[in-house]
Amino acid sequence: MNNTQHIDTIVFDLGGVLIDWNPRHLYRKIFNDEVEMERFLTEVCNSEWNERQDAGRPWTEGVAEAIKQHPHYEAEIRAYHERWPETLNGAIDDTVALLEALKRSGIRLLALTNWSNETFHFAEEQFSFLTQFEGILVSGYERLAKPDPRIFNLLIERYHLTPQRTIFIDDSLRNVEGARNVGLHALQFTDAQKLKQDLIALGVKFD
Repeated sequence: MNNTQHIDTIVFDLGGVLIDWNPRHLYRKIFNDEVEMERFLTEVCNSEWNERQDAGRPWTEGVAEAIKQHPHYEAEIRAYHERWPETLNGAIDDTVALLEALKRSGIRLLALTNWSNETFHFAEEQFSFLTQFEGILVSGYERLAKPDPRIFNLLIERYHLTPQRTIFIDDSLRNVEGARNVGLHALQFTDAQKLKQDLIALGVKFD
């Protein structure tokens, strides 16, 4: 990529990259049986169900739908919403340190997250590093979610991005591929050390 030395903007995903979000942090407190927990998170409150809240469906609707389909799990389903803050297990400190180093270097920083508009305030209250971003595009407010190309195009339009000068970072391969499909450079996150190496390889300089 001959133009990688001209990168001027980096866009971060939040959950799984900067924030340790996982429903298992909550459900290990509820289920004594790991196998049953995994079955619940695969068959009842699975990622597809949760993603509909991320795309703007009200939690009351999502919970009611799941209870109708799985009434014997009513209490466990309600916990997903009522005890949602317990799905957060703090910041991923190494990545936050990397974010702060990038901020000092002067590169433009944005975030694009699949997150319900009804629960995003919990993240804003808990994680002060979110103020490092010039802007955060939250799927629940836009009623669009990654990897839909429309949310990437909205990001580009709203913040006047040049895709060839922008890097998008996400732990989900399908979201990375979605970003690449609209012309963004995109990196799949595994850990902060590798991310830093990948950014340097794309011409990003640190302070």
